[in-house]
Amino acid sequence: MNTRKMSPPSETDRAGVLDALDRMRAAWGRGDAAAYAAEFTDDASYVIYVGLTYLGREAIRRSHVSVFEKWQRGSRMSLRVLDLRFPSPDLAIVLTEGGLGRRSRIRHDKVQTFVMVRDGDTWRCAAFQNTRKNRLFIAMNRLADRGTA
Repeated sequence: MNTRKMSPPSETDRAGVLDALDRMRAAWGRGDAAAYAAEFTDDASYVIYVGLTYLGREAIRRSHVSVFEKWQRGSRMSLRVLDLRFPSPDLAIVLTEGGLGRRSRIRHDKVQTFVMVRDGDTWRCAAFQNTRKNRLFIAMNRLADRGTA
């Protein structure tokens, strides 16, 4: 078990990480693959919920061209930050729940982990993992957790 204390974040750092997530959300909403990919490091890893992996900013950009032109055209991204921590001054780990949709209310049916790194005055995502929530397994685990408490 890691007992090392996390670095206390400055408000500027917290705001910078949240701004990066907002830029991602805005780029998604515009269907702008280049702007979306620009929020990732050159060597970022990007794993979507089906297990497909993209390595590098250019692969992320290229893969999102068809996403924005076809099956997610006109969609918006919604995120809610569940946890934001700074293991070191230049590294942030963000846990979110979120989803994509075209309606005013977007169901948060996925959980994401963003590993954010400082790039000068900007924060960029170095690693992204997206997992689809399975309501049945969530309910079964909650029941099992109650039985062991």
